Amino acid sequence: MSNQSPFGTRGPVLFPVLPKGEIVASYETYGEAQQAVDRLAHADFPVTQVSIVGSDLKTVERVTGKLSYARVALAGAASGAWLGIFLGLLMLIFLGGSVGFLLAAVLIGAGFGVLFGVVSYSINRRRKDFTSTMQVIASSYAVVVEPDLLNRARNTLAGAEEAEPVAVATTTPVTEPAPAPTPSPEDPEPTNPQRA
Repeated sequence: MSNQSPFGTRGPVLFPVLPKGEIVASYETYGEAQQAVDRLAHADFPVTQVSIVGSDLKTVERVTGKLSYARVALAGAASGAWLGIFLGLLMLIFLGGSVGFLLAAVLIGAGFGVLFGVVSYSINRRRKDFTSTMQVIASSYAVVVEPDLLNRARNTLAGAEEAEPVAVATTTPVTEPAPAPTPSPEDPEPTNPQRA
């Protein structure tokens, strides 16, 4: 995912193009792909050469509830009250008023919010009578790198996956063999029985 600044950029403008490179690994969820890139980053891999590409995009609308006049009125009152608080505080700061003035602004804002919410719901009721959230989800996510970094990325991810399950192995300490005794000048030379 890219975060674009609302204030513009000083560098060259980047147009949306698919990244070119080789697929290191594919994952079913974005979280798994993100963890793979995190493992590469922890291994001092040049992550500026890495991209996550989602394939087979689907739009998912999750229904969160049924709309009713009471629900719409409550939501309108809440949003109108927030607007009333904002405008009341501005008036209180710049024009110098009292807390009663702020309370009146909140009540007026809540009233207008209820009115607008109920009117818009009654007009649009036939088209959509439920609340929902929209999401765009990919079926698979591929981690893509530049071709000259492919082997390094695969080795890094393979090493990280092998290192994840920590197993305690018991090892016996390795001891060096004792050095062979050196003959002293007082010892007689060993005799070879085959010579005799």
